[in-house]
Amino acid sequence: MKVDADGGSSNEPFAVVHETHSAVLFLVGDRAYKLKKPVDLGFLNFTSREQRLAVCRREVELNRRIAADVYLGVADVHGPDGAPCEHLVVMRRMPVHLRLASLIRAGASVDDDVRRLARLVAAFHAAGRHGPDISAQGSAEALLGRWTDSFHQVRPYRKSVLDDEVAGEIEQRTADFVAGRRRLLDDRVKAGRIVDGHGDLLADDIFCLDDGPRVLDCIEFDDRLRWLDGLDDAAFLAMDLERLGAATLGARFLDWYAEFAADPAPASLRHHYIAYRAFVRAKVACLRHTQGDPQAAVDVAQHADLALSHLRTGTVSLVLVGGMPGTGKTTLAGRLADHLGAVMLSTDRVRKELAGLSPETSAAAPYETGIYTPAWTQRTYTQLLSRAGALLERGESVILDASWADAAHRAAAADIAACSRSACIQLRCDAAPEVTTARLRRRTHTISDADEHIAAAVGAHHDPWPQAATIRTDEIPDQSLERAVRLTLPAGVLTSDDGAGPTPVAPWDGLSGAARPSDSR
Repeated sequence: MKVDADGGSSNEPFAVVHETHSAVLFLVGDRAYKLKKPVDLGFLNFTSREQRLAVCRREVELNRRIAADVYLGVADVHGPDGAPCEHLVVMRRMPVHLRLASLIRAGASVDDDVRRLARLVAAFHAAGRHGPDISAQGSAEALLGRWTDSFHQVRPYRKSVLDDEVAGEIEQRTADFVAGRRRLLDDRVKAGRIVDGHGDLLADDIFCLDDGPRVLDCIEFDDRLRWLDGLDDAAFLAMDLERLGAATLGARFLDWYAEFAADPAPASLRHHYIAYRAFVRAKVACLRHTQGDPQAAVDVAQHADLALSHLRTGTVSLVLVGGMPGTGKTTLAGRLADHLGAVMLSTDRVRKELAGLSPETSAAAPYETGIYTPAWTQRTYTQLLSRAGALLERGESVILDASWADAAHRAAAADIAACSRSACIQLRCDAAPEVTTARLRRRTHTISDADEHIAAAVGAHHDPWPQAATIRTDEIPDQSLERAVRLTLPAGVLTSDDGAGPTPVAPWDGLSGAARPSDSR
């Protein structure tokens, strides 16, 4: 006889056994029974029966917050002498063919289910517990502490199952991001984004039923691992969907979650949390490798590569786009900002804002007079870099459109990037003299007040700029953009050409891995 979770017939055998690093799951009839293993893995300790009983009860209590009709209670197992010898979490058995991971592998259309799931998770977070102890887990120190714990736990596996260079770069990029984004993380704590969440959102533990999704198997053994940024919680599933080859769906899930949660988080934070979740799975795969799982080594490599790809793609950058008037720097800066999803700031706009003028109002004046005196220029660059620094600390990459004629201003920009542990990329636009002259002569009603005479004066006082890569802007515009994108993206970030120029491909496009046995069904 074969049964499904609702008592009807299915292709699922009457009895099935699954094993993970911390539990054994027995599927029998219309019930699922989870037995905790008597193991100490460092981050969890189930070695005593009393500990296993407590964690079973905690698992039922916590999971009833989001799947009350699935978690039925805790059963005591008694020995021949009548004394309790073990304890089991008792659940309704879920229909295996409606598991989200199975549906994705089968090529089923699950967009509506995943959108409903995003709404459910956002509502779960909105109703979740908040408080000082919970909020403390959203700090930069707490986030880095979780990363550091994982780094320590995988250290014995480096140079064997875990690539040492990959692990080293993950550590460095993690340290840079967290250290430079304290303001972003503090803002999210103040906004109430840290919540008692799920902590382990995986597609193997989600079932797409007709009356809505059921989300199982939250973290029960350590509250601190469940007290987290809501985006961090959601990013776990985005990472897992990517692992299954459903990268676009994973990105869509985060978009829907952000919509329902009214979360304005920058893309860099999404990438960071996806990377963190991928590395957690790499750590778990290391433990499975120790336990003799033949698939574990592959999973370690795939998840570590996934983590590194997202850390690279989430690099926060300050990009200086400069050059003489007429070289097309403003056009290139705008296209580059649109392409990368970065914020663009311009000295032309900031200068006139400081002067109380609208951007289109002409303030043309001879070289270094009017609002173009050295003092006005210094004030403009100071304000430009102050705004850029605040954005970098909040996780936003920034494109700065200016002439960058003064080496001191460029050095100040590099210092701003260094203070926020951000990358600093310097691009100098150039074009043939006849091209720049023609562009300047055609200008009407533009923000810039520069003409041929100003351009000549600026050129005569332009400090050498050896740190910059040159972008020719008298070529086909898409070729200029392509070169700028390739110089701007961190090493290891993929690009693809869609016919309209290069587009950075998020690492969730095309990376997949084998499924893991789930802890609960």
